[in-house]
Amino acid sequence: MSVLVIGGDKITRLQSLLETLGATKTHHWNSRRNSTSHKQLPQNTDMIIMLTDFLKHNSMDHFKRQAKKCDIPFICVKGLSGCSECQITQMVEGIRQNKCMNPSCSGGCK
Repeated sequence: MSVLVIGGDKITRLQSLLETLGATKTHHWNSRRNSTSHKQLPQNTDMIIMLTDFLKHNSMDHFKRQAKKCDIPFICVKGLSGCSECQITQMVEGIRQNKCMNPSCSGGCK
């Protein structure tokens, strides 16, 4: 599973969580530069996680539209709390079973 994380500076804790959930590749865009919002999603991205604490609204809207267009499930979380970890875990399990049950998931995995 390939995961794109947008926002945040250090995602080592999130990367560890994703690895335990079976992510083989994790891309990270910190979105500090304006040029980030012009990037295209990497090929074969299975899931997008947006860390809203460190993400501009325009960038978030841009990537939401791209994800919906490409039918890629995404989740927007504020920080990485226990609740966020639970939501991410639910989403990954749903993607694996091809039936995401996460109410905050906005992808085509339902």
